[in-house]
Amino acid sequence: MSSDIAAADHAMRHWNSEEPGRIKIGSDAHKRLFCRMLLDTHNPYKPAVMEWPQLSPEVLQRITSLPIWDIAVQTEGRAQLRVQTYSERISDPLLREALIMDGGEEARHKVVLSKLVQAYGIELEPEPAYLVPKDPEWGWLVTGYSECIDSFFAFGLFASAKQAGFFPEELVDTFEPVIQEEARHILFFANWVGWYRRQLSWWQRVAFEFKVTRVWLFLIWERIGIARGLDSNEGMQDANFTLTGHQQIGLDLKLPALLDLCLAEDQRRMAGYDQRLLRPSFIPRLARLARRFLR
Repeated sequence: MSSDIAAADHAMRHWNSEEPGRIKIGSDAHKRLFCRMLLDTHNPYKPAVMEWPQLSPEVLQRITSLPIWDIAVQTEGRAQLRVQTYSERISDPLLREALIMDGGEEARHKVVLSKLVQAYGIELEPEPAYLVPKDPEWGWLVTGYSECIDSFFAFGLFASAKQAGFFPEELVDTFEPVIQEEARHILFFANWVGWYRRQLSWWQRVAFEFKVTRVWLFLIWERIGIARGLDSNEGMQDANFTLTGHQQIGLDLKLPALLDLCLAEDQRRMAGYDQRLLRPSFIPRLARLARRFLR
């Protein structure tokens, strides 16, 4: 790793604001804190010049057989459009700049995945048309909370695959910045939610919390496959990969061990950022609660 790449990687993971003293959630100082975090920690890597390592036939077979590539590309495509659509309705210059950065990084994730499938000859289904959400705030909330769920389990899954040697070290190093970017995104989103709630009147907040509840119900419905049945819907199986992926890649991890690893990785990836920032807490809290009942 060259000195420039190493410096960019370190800057992406370690950031403290020059804002002095305590930060009140919902204040202008809080908004500057989480917006500057996202903007200042941007890693300028370019997918077009990333070097994809040569893989042995065995490793290539393992990676190309994973049932995630279609859903991964499509998820990033939808996320980019939803974030971009929401950013267009924001008048605050700093918040708008941060949202544009967020959407741009989602678009870059899609390019990274496209380059990967091209490099390793992975065949994808034709991409569907990505529809502009009728309610931009709904689309932004679905993207943010979905990433909070998926990233938490992806942190542990990525670490377990690395420890088990499922991914070669060179491929892990190539993908690592993408995983850390997701940590930055959910950190930004959690703070936006905390800040945005304080901007609302009591009756607006009631409507907002109702919308958030609907978003969670939608995401739960999507992941458990109630609509069409998990067994008969391969797309739904793919959508649940971050939770079940350790089984699909052959890692002998019991649920308690997986949750422990996810919690540890979540904490590690968030540790380098200003401690006055809110951390995404709902999914880790559920994981800790579940962990109390699992041996």
